[in-house]
Amino acid sequence: MDFIWSLFSQRPTYRHYARVDNTGICRAFKQCSQPPVGQEWVEVAEQNLSWLNQPLPFNARLIRQAGQPAARHLRMA
Repeated sequence: MDFIWSLFSQRPTYRHYARVDNTGICRAFKQCSQPPVGQEWVEVAEQNLSWLNQPLPFNARLIRQAGQPAARHLRMA
């Protein structure tokens, strides 16, 4: 019965972050509902393992305006 109720409950929305060093190289990824602490984390549209130890593509970064809520994306599998 708990399974049925879980289908109707809200799940936390996770956002994707990439850790970029001072030379612009992607060092790690993280998914969390709150922004990570630190200046080296930037929000990205998706996690792509081919970016690790490579320069983070500029078009991968999400640029948010002040006060803009996180966009919800519906992905069909």
